[in-house]
Amino acid sequence: MQALDPQHFTERSPLYRKHAGACFGQLGDSAIVASYGGDETAQAERCGLVDLTNLARVGFRGAEAAAWLERCGFSLPSAPNRVVTQADGSHVARLSQTEYLLLGSLTDAGKRVARAEADWTFGTSAVYLLPRQDSHAWLLQTGAHVAEVMAKLCGVDLRAEAFARGAVAQTSAARINVLVLNTGSCALPGFHILCDRASASYLWDALLDAMAEFGGKPVGMDALA
Repeated sequence: MQALDPQHFTERSPLYRKHAGACFGQLGDSAIVASYGGDETAQAERCGLVDLTNLARVGFRGAEAAAWLERCGFSLPSAPNRVVTQADGSHVARLSQTEYLLLGSLTDAGKRVARAEADWTFGTSAVYLLPRQDSHAWLLQTGAHVAEVMAKLCGVDLRAEAFARGAVAQTSAARINVLVLNTGSCALPGFHILCDRASASYLWDALLDAMAEFGGKPVGMDALA
C-alpha cells in the first residue's frame, strides 16, 4: 500500500491519532494502518491488535432477513451466537433468531458487505437495516494469547475448549458491552471485537494494557496478508 496521511480522508477511524508513526494505506475510501514496521507477521502470530474500524460492516433484522441474505449469496449460521466465515473472507454472525451482523473482508476492501447494504430497500419485505458503520468500532485481536488476554478483561471463558471457532459472545469486557467473534484459525487465532464507537479509544488502551504481559503490540493489515 502507498503511504498516506489519514487526515486527508473524510473517512477515518476514531483511533487514527493512536496510530502515530504508522504507515497508512488506502482501503476503499478510507485510510487504514498498513504497518507499524518490523516483522508484524510474527507479532500478529504472538499477540497483535488491528484496527479494522474503517472496514465495512452492517446489520439486518426481521422475519425475512435470513431468506434475503441467502438470496444475496451469504451462508448463514444455523443458530444464534454463531458466525460463519464466507468464501471471500467476510463473516456473517447471527445475534438472535432474526438478527444478523455482516463483517467485510480485507480481500475486497469490504465491497460485498457494502453492496448488501446498498441493495437493501425499505418496505419490500420484513427485512430492516441496522447501520453499524458509525455505531460500532471494530478491533481484531490476534495470536497465541488471545484467550489469556481476554481473561483479564472479560468474565466469559473464551478458551478454545469453551469458545470454539465459530462462536459469538455478547458480553462485556473492561466494563463495556462488546461482541466477540471467534473466526481465527490454527495458524492465526483471532477474536473480532466490536464495541460502541465512542468507547473505541478506551477499549484499545485496555486491550494493549492486557496484552503487555505477552509482548502484545498493534499491527497493521499487512500482517494479515
